[in-house]
Amino acid sequence: MFPEFIEKLTQSVVGENDSQEWTIFTLSTCQWCHKCKRWLNERNVKYRYVDVDKIDPSEKSKVLTFLRETYKPERISYPFVVCDDEFVVGYNPNKYEELINHGGN
Repeated sequence: MFPEFIEKLTQSVVGENDSQEWTIFTLSTCQWCHKCKRWLNERNVKYRYVDVDKIDPSEKSKVLTFLRETYKPERISYPFVVCDDEFVVGYNPNKYEELINHGGN
């Protein structure tokens, strides 16, 4: 789903709700990113994340280029949530709920 360089950067969070592939791109100091992780944790969702502010600047540039070219968002904002082949820019629990419901959970 993601190129190898992104796969190497992700950290996994265990959850029983694992029917979907959730990957979030966050900033370690962002309150909205923390809320997103909490939202996923409360629903026992298995997910992976990359704290973009904690990676090498050259890797960050490659990650941002990949997100822009693959998903074509209007803007990059955090958290940047990818669930299967859909994405959500920013903290939006209503959209996350829709994504979970699409997955049948």
